[in-house]
Amino acid sequence: MNRIANNIHRIQEELPKTTQLIVVSKYREIAEIKDAYDANQRVFAENRVQALLERKELLSNDIEWHLIGHLQTNKVKFIAPFIAMIHSVDSLHLLDEIQKQAKKNNRNIPCLFQLHLAQEESKFGIPPSEINHFFEGLKPENYPNIIFAGIMSMGSLTDNIELTHQEFAQAQRLFNEIKSTYFPTLESFKELSIGMSGDYQIATQYGSTMVRIGSLAFRV
Repeated sequence: MNRIANNIHRIQEELPKTTQLIVVSKYREIAEIKDAYDANQRVFAENRVQALLERKELLSNDIEWHLIGHLQTNKVKFIAPFIAMIHSVDSLHLLDEIQKQAKKNNRNIPCLFQLHLAQEESKFGIPPSEINHFFEGLKPENYPNIIFAGIMSMGSLTDNIELTHQEFAQAQRLFNEIKSTYFPTLESFKELSIGMSGDYQIATQYGSTMVRIGSLAFRV
């Protein structure tokens, strides 16, 4: 078994049954991604639309592609025909465009709403102060081709484990509040996508249903 397969199997063994592993393939060689695929990994994620389109052309058709980076509205049309999930919805303008393109492609696209909880200014997402304003008027029936699937958030890039615990606890609390307040009967609203290579073990303590792991899966 090669090192990538070993890495993936080790991560899988650590994860709770309720947590899905999403392998982040950005910056990786096609051969490396194929090694992960050969280890029965079928769910991959990219940050950029262009890279995602290039990878999709070169790899197996049964891969489930997720978009986890900031998504510009003018790029939605390129991924709408096939994308399995968009993790980074942070505006109504973007949501409207996804609905438009999903309908055009006769698809229902699962989407996560990205919250901005990290310390870095550069991160995208809905800040806590705007959550109520964002979700108050949001009706799933107005977006018949979008599956409201849950919440995504990124932790700060930090060695401060206490801060990571605080941010993931906040993500879990906000997920529960948003679900109970705005989508109490919506069964599809169940995903909490938190945790990456450096902090996924902490994320699982706070109910993460999806971890996005790149470097750890491909490390030597």
